[in-house]
Amino acid sequence: MVNVGTTRIYKNNQTTIPSKIRKLFDVSEDTVMDWDLNSDNVITITFKSKKSSIHDLAGLGKSKETTNAVELKRGLYK
Repeated sequence: MVNVGTTRIYKNNQTTIPSKIRKLFDVSEDTVMDWDLNSDNVITITFKSKKSSIHDLAGLGKSKETTNAVELKRGLYK
């Protein structure tokens, strides 16, 4: 593993991303960071190029179960 920088935690738990990392991953104002912790307590940070929008979330809650919209509506009035 190569150390590419060291940062300090400031007030309100803020820190700075080292310039080498910002340049390498093209980190900008709209970049989103995902923080993942594995079972060995190792943190992995992943950079996403934009914030998630409602269009990115479409279909995430889809069920494989088939439904009948007419029957569901009728069930509301029983």
